[in-house]
Amino acid sequence: MKKEEVPQDKSNLESANFRELCYAVDENGKYTTANSTGWEPKTIALSNAIEELNKRIEDARQRVKAGQTSPIEYYMELNKMDVGILASYMGYWKCKVRHHFKPSAFKKLSNKSLQKYAEVFDVTVEQLKNID
Repeated sequence: MKKEEVPQDKSNLESANFRELCYAVDENGKYTTANSTGWEPKTIALSNAIEELNKRIEDARQRVKAGQTSPIEYYMELNKMDVGILASYMGYWKCKVRHHFKPSAFKKLSNKSLQKYAEVFDVTVEQLKNID
């Protein structure tokens, strides 16, 4: 696309004073960069993804409150991780992390394991144990 055709639609980026760097063709036919405040289809997709993430976080929080899962699953969702990513940070197998989602298994975790999870999630052990 030509430099003057780079989309400047309203988006989440614009409100935060961010610009997205795009490649475009200048008046001489050479590739150059141009700033964009957003593009409506991309903004819609991003908004839908953020909405889905927020729903997953809230669902996990409600399951913790109901005693159906451990706070580890909530913090994993809050930090936009999946089981594989969390397992790699922890140095555990994915099945071990999933096991720690069980409230009964979470209650039996050693202080060392709790501390390691807390560090990964950048919270205190107390915050890890008690979700508001």
